[in-house]
Amino acid sequence: MIPQMSRRGKFVTFEGLDGTGKSTQLRKLAAVLRAAGHEVVETREPGGTLTGEKIRKVLLDSGTAGLSPLAEMALMFASRAQHIAEVIEPALARGGIVLCDRFTDSTEAYQGYGRRLGSEAVRELHRVLCGNLQPELTILLDSDAALCVSRARQRNKRDSKSSTRGHDENRFEQETRAFFTRVHDGYLAIAKREPGRVAIVDARGTPGQTHERIAELVRKKMRL
Repeated sequence: MIPQMSRRGKFVTFEGLDGTGKSTQLRKLAAVLRAAGHEVVETREPGGTLTGEKIRKVLLDSGTAGLSPLAEMALMFASRAQHIAEVIEPALARGGIVLCDRFTDSTEAYQGYGRRLGSEAVRELHRVLCGNLQPELTILLDSDAALCVSRARQRNKRDSKSSTRGHDENRFEQETRAFFTRVHDGYLAIAKREPGRVAIVDARGTPGQTHERIAELVRKKMRL
């Protein structure tokens, strides 16, 4: 008798500017999927592993404001390669659903478009360092860019005040409105290029309304 192969899991990513509610919506979807009996792994980038979280502090802390764009991109991929090897691939191999707050689309939007390093460099590094791993579904939360940045700045200031170690995650929020406009445009360009994978979800309503849109999208697109 031939043993049945275990089914590979599903990989879902959440993208968008900070302040669109990605983390909240990821947690809400995770709760729904667990209630339906699925194994769910919640994770984030940069981070997701012990090594990745150390890299995250370097990338997001305002104390490293002088980091060059190329070094920034290299660190993003260093964190991601470890994340795939240690967390994402093992979970997918055992049939779990991985929900990830940011993935390579963030690097393309922020470094490729925001830092003007170009999409091709990001996509080539993804092919080489990440085995070209692609999510089955990417949920792009879209909202007013200025409002999102304002929310993120307020949240990060609040979090940094409560930190006992003096860390903050304000480095990107110190960028100009033009930078975030480029990032937003980058996300829309990715969605236009890959409409089968990237679904734009209007995040301008209440968290509950946004969750309803996401839950329906996941049911239809992934047949869960």
